[in-house]
Amino acid sequence: MKVAKDPSEYNKLTPEEAYIIVNKGTEYPGTGAYEHNKAEGVYLCKRCNNPLYTSEQKFESHCGWPSFDDELPGAVKRVPDADGRRIEIVCANCEGHLGHVFQGEYLTPKNLRHCVNSLSMTFVPVEELESKS
Repeated sequence: MKVAKDPSEYNKLTPEEAYIIVNKGTEYPGTGAYEHNKAEGVYLCKRCNNPLYTSEQKFESHCGWPSFDDELPGAVKRVPDADGRRIEIVCANCEGHLGHVFQGEYLTPKNLRHCVNSLSMTFVPVEELESKS
């Protein structure tokens, strides 16, 4: 999939997706399609198709949302959250809201957890990636 650089090329979002990605909402814990996804592949930004994470970076955190202990280089930006307590993560390409990043929980050797809304991403299985190359 081509990464959309211009806002006019962004994917059309459902009202639920726009609530999360544009309005910085959060899906209810335990409701996301990718929370327990164990398939190999790549997670893309739902709005612009920017590759964000790989399945190797995903882990079970039991927090209610998909969790990753790293991102693809340059894929995610960190910004102070409006609440002043957390760090928001957004797509580095379109600045769509993904979720929040946490440090100091010691859930993985990297000691980092990207807590991401499933509705902010599209999963592309490795089989589809291989067929396009």
